[in-house]
Amino acid sequence: MSNEKLPAEFRNFIGARLFFVLGLRMITTIVIYQVFHLANTYMVGFAGLAEFIPAVLAALFAGHYIDNHNKKNILVWSYVFYMLCGITLALISLPWFALSNATQLSVILLVVFCTGIIRSFAGPAANSMIAAIVSREQLQKAISYNSSTWLVSSIGGHAIGGLLIAFIGISGAYFVTAALILTAGIFATRLKPKPPVKKEKEESLFTGIGNGFAYVFNNKNLLGVLSLDLFAVLFGGAVAFIPEIASNVLHTNAIGYGFLNAAMDLGSLISMGILVKYPMRRKQGLKMLLAVAGFGTCIIVFGLSKWYWLSFAALLIAGLFDAVSVVVRGTIMQLFTPDELRGRVASINLIFINSSNELGQFESGVTSRMFGTIPAIVFGGAMSIAIVTATWFGFPKLKKLEY
Repeated sequence: MSNEKLPAEFRNFIGARLFFVLGLRMITTIVIYQVFHLANTYMVGFAGLAEFIPAVLAALFAGHYIDNHNKKNILVWSYVFYMLCGITLALISLPWFALSNATQLSVILLVVFCTGIIRSFAGPAANSMIAAIVSREQLQKAISYNSSTWLVSSIGGHAIGGLLIAFIGISGAYFVTAALILTAGIFATRLKPKPPVKKEKEESLFTGIGNGFAYVFNNKNLLGVLSLDLFAVLFGGAVAFIPEIASNVLHTNAIGYGFLNAAMDLGSLISMGILVKYPMRRKQGLKMLLAVAGFGTCIIVFGLSKWYWLSFAALLIAGLFDAVSVVVRGTIMQLFTPDELRGRVASINLIFINSSNELGQFESGVTSRMFGTIPAIVFGGAMSIAIVTATWFGFPKLKKLEY
């Protein structure tokens, strides 16, 4: 890892990343809390589905568009539209309008649908810019800073979201998120233009998308890593259950909910700090498989727990394990993706990983309705362990992966 100082532009990039993810995570936390109290966990699942569908469908186009347009402009406009979504949520939550629960839910689902489209551009555009801002020698250091910033913002967003709900109400909390995303946009305007890489031959939309998928599916290690994270998050994600567990099992308030929601990200941040100081030198693939199995075990403990601090600890340790797969996946993507494919590969990553969070919320809502909340959580953790077993045999080279 290079000791050379990272460029000033990267600091602007990190500033934009920090405030955007902080606002994004706060909106997610507030939406889940609001939807649960307007309806139930089942509707929380539908909110996840409302973001998943457009994110996946738009990502197919977004990656190709990002690789062929100025990434800075895409990032700035994504932040502007996301800020408008935050303002909309704030306005419909104002008690002055006295909107019915059904009306609020309908508008929330529509806004969440729009945020799914926006995120399909914002995330891949940002991730594909890193290699254009820093040198190859600084890349691992930049990835560590980027991942750590994401985690700090995610932790802060979850915890602060709960605090703001408690002290200034749901509408006020949404207005704060809009201000944070505006700040992110100001940082983003200070980045240098990031025009597309010149190509000898122009690609059609469908050819470009096909080339991105071909690269991922021909790289078995990358495909194995993405598939493992996809299904582990799909079944093992516990975010949709946290409001119900916090309220009905652990009997805590909005503040306790906020910190419980932040526990997994806090664990990931601790793990990331350890990995920055003591990076994995060998057997990264094997360590990732074991970490995902540990993650599934922690989710089972969370489902069975009746005590707040045990639940908090289970999610914290789950985050410790989750960071290992984040580091392995992020390093493989940045080091081995060609510049001209970065947008498309980042979009495919969004389809596999980021959208699996929203689809996982839907899966959680469905299984909760079918089996009950506690059995659904235990089922999800057990499925994560089963997926590790399937990956062990389905992608035999993955456990031998080293870089």
